Amino acid sequence: MASSLRGEVLNLYKKLLYLGREYPKGADYFRSRLKAAFLKNKDVKDPEKIKQLIARGEFVLKELEALYFLRKYRAMKQRYYSDDPQ
Repeated sequence: MASSLRGEVLNLYKKLLYLGREYPKGADYFRSRLKAAFLKNKDVKDPEKIKQLIARGEFVLKELEALYFLRKYRAMKQRYYSDDPQ
């Protein structure tokens, strides 16, 4: 694997690991699943395939961020707005 791709993979892993701290089922659950997903593809040597896998990982990263923002928005909405019309 080219060193630039290796750096991208490591950076993606770090970002996902950081986001996993807030995962609803717990950080340990997320960490084990993340590690298994990365180890499953550790033998991939084709640069194009690696780029595809990185793109998929970045998509997952964006989806997780969107879910976390939505969860925070819903929590704030519940705090400040009641559903009961007064």
